[in-house]
Amino acid sequence: MPIAAQRVPSFLRRKYNLNHIYNIGADEIPVFFSTDDNYIPFLDVALASMIENASKEYKYRIVVLNTGLDPENVAKIKQRERAGFKIDFVDMSEDLKHIKARFKNVYHFSIVTYYRLFIASMFPNCDKIVYLDCDLVVLGDISELYYTDLGDAVFAAAPEQFVRNTHEFRVYAEKALGVDPDGYVNAGVLVLSLEQFRRNDIEKKFVELLTEYDFDLLDPDQAYLNYLCDGKIRVLPNGWNKEPMPLPCEGKKNIVHYALYKKPWQYDDVIDGGYFWHYAKTSPFYDEILRRRASFGEVERAKSEAVASEILVHANNIVASDRTFLKLLKDR
Repeated sequence: MPIAAQRVPSFLRRKYNLNHIYNIGADEIPVFFSTDDNYIPFLDVALASMIENASKEYKYRIVVLNTGLDPENVAKIKQRERAGFKIDFVDMSEDLKHIKARFKNVYHFSIVTYYRLFIASMFPNCDKIVYLDCDLVVLGDISELYYTDLGDAVFAAAPEQFVRNTHEFRVYAEKALGVDPDGYVNAGVLVLSLEQFRRNDIEKKFVELLTEYDFDLLDPDQAYLNYLCDGKIRVLPNGWNKEPMPLPCEGKKNIVHYALYKKPWQYDDVIDGGYFWHYAKTSPFYDEILRRRASFGEVERAKSEAVASEILVHANNIVASDRTFLKLLKDR
């Protein structure tokens, strides 16, 4: 669905000045993450799993997008560096300060979830990257994911299994976003063609929608990506982004993504949670992770489960509201 060209905020017209500092070599596989200090321990677990299982035939550049982190946390993450694996931290505070207030904290999503939408501008010498959320473990070879043939697609991603298998979310995808729920994808694991991202003006269209409308959403950046790239997405087997649901795994289980409200560092009965603890035991944050697990008691569980129920009600309310993509953008 085309978005008409509108006035673009001034910060997008500025030339980003980070690329000459964080230059990614042509012989490196770029893997991006976004985090704040709260999720740093889980980033470390994700990195441990990815590095252990990645093919050593290639070199990797890991880029951690953020808007300011505790230097001690950065130093601990940098301990993961080794031959073939370089880790850079890119503070996006200055570049996003004019639009940051527009980013919504929705449920368990923080504003860092939006950062992936600006990679194409900030790294103009990159044409293709992998993007990963922090709440996952990589059991397969990340280079295999990177070398996915995208064709003319903007990105490749696996189905959002919770949307596909939950009535309220199927209706939300179809009636609020105008997207086929069976084609709705999870944005936590992406093979992203930055070339196609730029060619299709996805970043500009995203900023236009973000600044001109106040959509009511359940899954902020994910909804935008599914809407803006509809018809330009290559759908991967869910083995590249297996959510903790009792569903068959398509192909090899390469990535386990704890995308739902139950996290293995909070609950004992999370499907595939054992993979997380296997790598967590190698982390310098292990004691902190254990403290968080111990502090997540009955009160916190009750709140978490109340939010999970609230989301289903919220999905129905969004569909019935006038603040949906489908209704607000139908004439664009």
